[in-house]
Amino acid sequence: MKISIVVPAHNEEENIADVIKKIENILASLEHEIIVVNDHSIDKTPEIVLGLAKDYPNLRLVHNTSAGGFANAIRTGFANINSEVVVPVMADLCDDLTTIGKMLEKIKEGYDVVCGCRYSKGGRREGGSRLKGSLSEFGGLSLRFLLGIPTHDIPNAFKMYRKKVIDSVESKAEGFEISMEIPLKAYFLGFKITEVPTVWKERTKGKSSFKIFKLLPAYSKLYLWGIWKRMGG
Repeated sequence: MKISIVVPAHNEEENIADVIKKIENILASLEHEIIVVNDHSIDKTPEIVLGLAKDYPNLRLVHNTSAGGFANAIRTGFANINSEVVVPVMADLCDDLTTIGKMLEKIKEGYDVVCGCRYSKGGRREGGSRLKGSLSEFGGLSLRFLLGIPTHDIPNAFKMYRKKVIDSVESKAEGFEISMEIPLKAYFLGFKITEVPTVWKERTKGKSSFKIFKLLPAYSKLYLWGIWKRMGG
């Protein structure tokens, strides 16, 4: 089964070559394509990707021509996939790519969304802001309890989706909350969701654009929407 790896990249010249090579090495046994989405970078990110594409014929560079931001970059990547399964991978090397094989096994079992989970047995966060970690853990665990959604970590961006999920969910997110929006809406549409443990590590190079206080209102809105929906709204 072929899978598409979507890598949103905004000014990731320090990391992008490493993440592409790491994907190729770890997923060598799987049929896959890599789609790097240049999200209005002003550094050498696109040039580096184009250079590597000469060595990796399954690597493509596409450009986010909408307003800059994570959500539009993800939507641009999803619109360009050539497979029935897709997983976003962060360009900062925070995701454990060995988890992808485990996710794919769950897809083959019949699941539609497979969440990489940092807060179940075998999963963990390494480094990063304690505040961000506490908020994401609270959001994931409480929504599992309140909604019955079968994952402890719905905020995590590291998830595998069947293409039919992407095609069915109307995404309105403007930022990183798209990673919570898609599986949450998919759950209420009746798609089958599960999780596998994964390890998340804080970036060691480059600068993160994830600003918790700026993004908290959007996550909170989705959180409350989910509760309202469960109550019959």
